This record gives sequence, C-alpha cells and structure tokens, in this order.
Amino acid sequence: QVGGHLHWRAAFWGESILMLPFVILGFVIKPLELKGFTHNKKTKEYGPMLSPELQDETSNNGIKQGVPAIVEGLAEKLPEKSSLSSFGKKVMIEIHHFGKDMKELLQERVYVVNVAGYIFYNFVIGAYSYWGPKAGQDIYHMASADLMFGGITIVCGIFGTLAGGFILDKIDSTISNAFKLLSGATFLGAIFCFGAFCFKSLYGFIPFFSVGELLVFATQAPVNYICLHSVKPSLRPLSMAMSTVSIHILGDVPSSPIVGFIQDKIHNWRTTALLLTSILIGAFVCWFCGIFLHSVDRFNEESEHGVPATERSNLRPLLDDGNDEARTSQ
Repeated sequence: QVGGHLHWRAAFWGESILMLPFVILGFVIKPLELKGFTHNKKTKEYGPMLSPELQDETSNNGIKQGVPAIVEGLAEKLPEKSSLSSFGKKVMIEIHHFGKDMKELLQERVYVVNVAGYIFYNFVIGAYSYWGPKAGQDIYHMASADLMFGGITIVCGIFGTLAGGFILDKIDSTISNAFKLLSGATFLGAIFCFGAFCFKSLYGFIPFFSVGELLVFATQAPVNYICLHSVKPSLRPLSMAMSTVSIHILGDVPSSPIVGFIQDKIHNWRTTALLLTSILIGAFVCWFCGIFLHSVDRFNEESEHGVPATERSNLRPLLDDGNDEARTSQ
C-alpha cells in the first residue's frame, strides 16, 4: 500500500524509522541476568581482566580506578603494541571459547535434528513469501496477489503461532510432545498447502491454503521450545542465534533463486509450487524422527562454574555512561 501510494523507498524508510527505537534500546537498556550465567565469579580460565567486578572498576580509558599513581603512570607509558597484543589475545580467547561452545552445541542431537527440520520448513516459507504472489497471479489470475498472500500470511501467522503455543501448553510441555506437535502440524499443513495448488478455482485455493498456513505456523512455539530446552542454560543464546543463522543461510536465502531456476526450466508455476510444497515432507521427517530421540529437558539445570563465552558481551550496555552507582545494584 505504501509502495503504491508513495514509492518503494518510502516503504523501506518507514521500516527503518520504526525499527530505530529497538536499535537504540539494544545499546542502552540494562542487560538481563539470564538463568545459567554467573555474574560474580572470576575464573583463571578467562583471566582477571574479563571479570565483571574488575570490569566495573575500570575507567573509560582502560585504567583501573583507585590503583596507585605509580602504576597508573606506568600504564600510560606502555607502548601501543602491548595494547594491541592484549586485544589480539582476548580475541583469540573469544574465538577459542566460541569454538568450544559450538562443538558442544552440535553434539546435542535433539537440537541438531530440530534445526534441520526448521531449515526445510523455512526453505518453503521463504520461497512462498518471495514467489507466492507471482505464482498466484499466474495460476489463479489474482487481481491483488501480493495483498492476498500478505493478508493470509499475517492472519494465519498470528493465530497459528498463538495456537501452537496454546496447544503445547495443554498437552504438557515436553520435548517429545513438542516434536509430536511439530511433525503432526507440518504433515497436515503440507497436505492442505499441496491440495490448495491442485485446485483450479481460486475459491478452492484460498480456504485450503489458509488452513495449511495456519497449521505450518503452529510450529513456531514448539520449535523454539526445543531450541531452549534441549541445551544447557549457558548455551541458550548461542542455540537461538545459530538456529536463526542456519534457517536463513540454508533455508530462505537459497530457496528463492532455486525455485526461480526451476521455474525458468519448466515454465509451469503450478508444478513449481507443488514441488516446493513437497519439501515440507523433509521437515516432517526430521521432526518425526525427533520423537524417538532420547531427550532430556535441561531448562532448569544449574549453571556451571566459570563465565560462559556468551556472557562477556552482556555485562554492560555499550552506551553506558560509566556510572558506578547504577551498577552496584547488581
């Protein structure tokens, strides 16, 4: 609507302006004390300079407040090369611990199977959002295919996501039940979406496709539930981050050009849409297999000793003014 009445640049400018407050809040808001993270322990592994207490006692120029004047004067005379060497060492420590965390994360079979199914799922949803209006216009000669697909996605996305979370709570929130909900909703959703593209009439397509989208969007709550509950608390931020990166890099990013390539070869949008929808079976297979994996809910596990790698960037807002009084409450 914005693009039609003004121009497409205005639509993107408007999106940027609407997101700006969230960007600012991300820098200045006080960090949450996440479960599974230790805020008051100094470990030999990370060294005293990475300790939260010592970091809070450090001034903006990197010199600890309250140290003797002779030490402070010596710090000012240190060559810049020493600072660069120290920074490089810290970077290598971060890379090392990130690699350790990634290795541990990839050893969680329940998590890996869950994300694999999510990649198949996002492959289809991403291509739907990109090529759906074009396919609908070609197959059913829709007057406003973009508004039609957009409207169905918004309504079904909201109600489907809420329904998925509500149902998971009702059937007892466990990893096994989450996999059952994922596989069942995806299988039925695939059938309805596949059947929708088989209809020659628009009046048959819309209700079937709407039900199919409602079902496939019901996966949002259980898929994220598994990501959070299948790993130990200190790995939760990394598990969510890698899930997001994976579903985009391996899912919706390559799906659009691949579907476009197939369409260029066969020149039939109905067949292309049916082939795309059939990929949801890959998600169903992964999530169905997840039901039979041995799973342990690690949501309430006690945190380990030491400071996790993901915590060090969460000690203080980047735009903190250095007010010690605001930090003593922690």
